[in-house]
Amino acid sequence: MPLEFKASLRRPLKWALIAALLTALITIFIPNDYRSDGKLLPVETKGAANLGQLAAAAAAFGMAVPGGESSDANSVDILTSRWLKDQLIQTRFQYHARGWRFGADRQREGTLYDYLDQENMDRAVKKLDTIFFVSRDLKSKVVTISAETRSPDLSQQIVRCAEALLDEFLQHKEQTRGSAKAAFTEARLQDARGERAKAEDAFRQFLENNRNYQFSADPSVRLKGARLEAELKLREQLVLTLALSREQALLEAKDDIPILNVLDSGNLPIEKSKPARSLIVILVALLTGIGSWGWISREWIRERLLSDEEDGDGVTREQA
Repeated sequence: MPLEFKASLRRPLKWALIAALLTALITIFIPNDYRSDGKLLPVETKGAANLGQLAAAAAAFGMAVPGGESSDANSVDILTSRWLKDQLIQTRFQYHARGWRFGADRQREGTLYDYLDQENMDRAVKKLDTIFFVSRDLKSKVVTISAETRSPDLSQQIVRCAEALLDEFLQHKEQTRGSAKAAFTEARLQDARGERAKAEDAFRQFLENNRNYQFSADPSVRLKGARLEAELKLREQLVLTLALSREQALLEAKDDIPILNVLDSGNLPIEKSKPARSLIVILVALLTGIGSWGWISREWIRERLLSDEEDGDGVTREQA
């Protein structure tokens, strides 16, 4: 290696070392972030399971079934919805955090809106996207919820709060076909009971004046009594059928509600997730060394480039 080239490396190495030391000193004061991860395995309903089997069979022939996504895909949509983010931001948390890198660990209490420190809710939602993440593995269909803040227990609480909000949505706010059928059957059952009561009153009034109508000499009396009795039996059968349908609809409604299966409820992180101080120091040192060497050797680089261009022009002229 030429001596001139070795000498040209001394000053860049010096500047790279200085930059590395300064960067290491600065990064020491950067607060640590801690990441908590939770994993979900939503259990499909009976209807979704049947649809999933149909979608799998169709996929084997290169076809797609509309609505073939399982409830885990819906869980991702719910977790990334504005409703859940608003609820998460307005939730109060108790956690420990430091004001700066070497500050005292203090207990704090407040909403996530206070932690994000934004002017309005829209900006707070955008800021939340930098610390709250949701992803889904296409093969295993595992939904991962992650939160990364400067407090380990706050990150854990955010993940668990998101899981609780998702479960609340699935249990109380998701309208299913079974619940709608149960509500309709209940209303129809009440109407059928009212109609049965009217049929009972009409038959009772008829029996008060015609106790033995079956043996009456008047055919119209026998026909009216038989008609009222048949109407009452029909109403009773209808009430019984609707009552059974209501119980079946209630069971179907329970089966249609997705059950949230929590694989990991969110760990309490101990090791920091960022910043990667060593990587930052190495990158800064490399960039500083390369930049300073390029500046110091700019004349040599320019001469090399000019000589290459002149050589190229000479070869072109000879060929011409």
